[in-house]
Amino acid sequence: MNQKHLAQLGVPPGEPTRAALAFISRFCRAGNDKQQIPAAVEAVFRDPAAFVNDELRAEFAQALIAMPMTFTPGNAPWRQWGADLDPQALAQMSRACQLPVSVAGALMPDAHVGYGLPIGGVLATEGAVIPYAVGVDIACRMKLTVLDWPVAALSERHEELVRAIEAETRFGVGATFKQRRQHEVLDADWTVSKPTQSNRDRAWAQLGTSGSGNHFVEFGTLTVKPAAGAPGPLALPPGEYLALLSHSGSRGTGATVCDHFSKLAMAMHPELPKEYRQLAWLGLDSPEGQEYWAAMELMGRYAAANHELIHRHIARHLGAEVLADIENHHNFAWKERHVVNGVERDVVVHRKGATPAHAGVLGIIPGSMATPGYVVSGKGGEGSLGSASHGAGRVMSRTKAVETFAWNTVNPVLKERNVHLISAGLDEVPGVYKDIHQVMAAQSDLVDVLAEFMPRIVKMAPSGERAED
Repeated sequence: MNQKHLAQLGVPPGEPTRAALAFISRFCRAGNDKQQIPAAVEAVFRDPAAFVNDELRAEFAQALIAMPMTFTPGNAPWRQWGADLDPQALAQMSRACQLPVSVAGALMPDAHVGYGLPIGGVLATEGAVIPYAVGVDIACRMKLTVLDWPVAALSERHEELVRAIEAETRFGVGATFKQRRQHEVLDADWTVSKPTQSNRDRAWAQLGTSGSGNHFVEFGTLTVKPAAGAPGPLALPPGEYLALLSHSGSRGTGATVCDHFSKLAMAMHPELPKEYRQLAWLGLDSPEGQEYWAAMELMGRYAAANHELIHRHIARHLGAEVLADIENHHNFAWKERHVVNGVERDVVVHRKGATPAHAGVLGIIPGSMATPGYVVSGKGGEGSLGSASHGAGRVMSRTKAVETFAWNTVNPVLKERNVHLISAGLDEVPGVYKDIHQVMAAQSDLVDVLAEFMPRIVKMAPSGERAED
């Protein structure tokens, strides 16, 4: 058993870990069965007071007792948008705002339960970052590209569009490219953390792939409103355009980064009650916090590279020109300045399944495979910490979705809405999501709608794939 295994059990780093390793050494020298080491370590960790007089275990027990083990809930203010939100998501948001490092929070109208912080949760902390408040799929993001092909191509050149998606990205948990794609992100410093350093080759193999879960690549019609004709990333005359929309993140490497640093954070905060453990944080002034921050930012660059390659290769495959493109993260943490309780202060804003919506900032909020998505401009709502929803939000679990829906009832709905589904699982059909129109109405004070995207050709991971979102 090494330090990694001790951390997984929740043993704090520093003196408790040193004492635990010394105990393990003595335990083995005493002729005990090595297979019993995990149970012996866990027994001391769970009840150190019972072992303070034990010859083998006393040092380890006393090191644990000496650690501060108290948790005093705080009460940071937070607001919610939308009605009839999942009570469990509300409870998660409330707990997040009770952390001693939390200063403010907001819950978006697409909210549902997540790990630690709910999906749709926005949390501002002071001097700390929470790996699970960023999310498992670090830097999951949206990208939309407007192409110079006419909208009529959706029917007249349908098969070409389908072949382009099939050829230029890959779906599934272990999806990779045999002929690896190149991008300057591979020249970045991947030694900033142990998980990024050890997963660089894996990340390279998955560069340009889309994964599973709610990740998708789709063609559709983008209807630009008259008010959107101002200069900027969407500087297009009003009208209808052919557009390509994608949603995915940092793939397996991002998930490994989250797993590594979440376990480390939990080991560093043994004082947290069970229901708060997934909200464990890393101080930004600590080596661990700095290492996570560097890894998170690298995953941001990597996720952006994935989308860039998908869109570049599809456009090249079609011989199409790009008229405009926009993109945004929604599983990330940013260092920002906000007014909290009337005082302007520097904070770390976690947006877990929430879109940045500062004044004038463009973002993309998708619906489902058969409902509209929206290009929006933020209004900079301070109560929301400059945020909006990242989509419609689920109304049921994946297991419940498979039990509830069948393709013989879903396919007619897709046909009626003129959606060609290349592949997907029943856990991603339109009925598993909230009404996107209601979600958008609930946050009309947070964003202005500039354009509406309607899916027409959709590809997601096939049925049976484990979700990565």
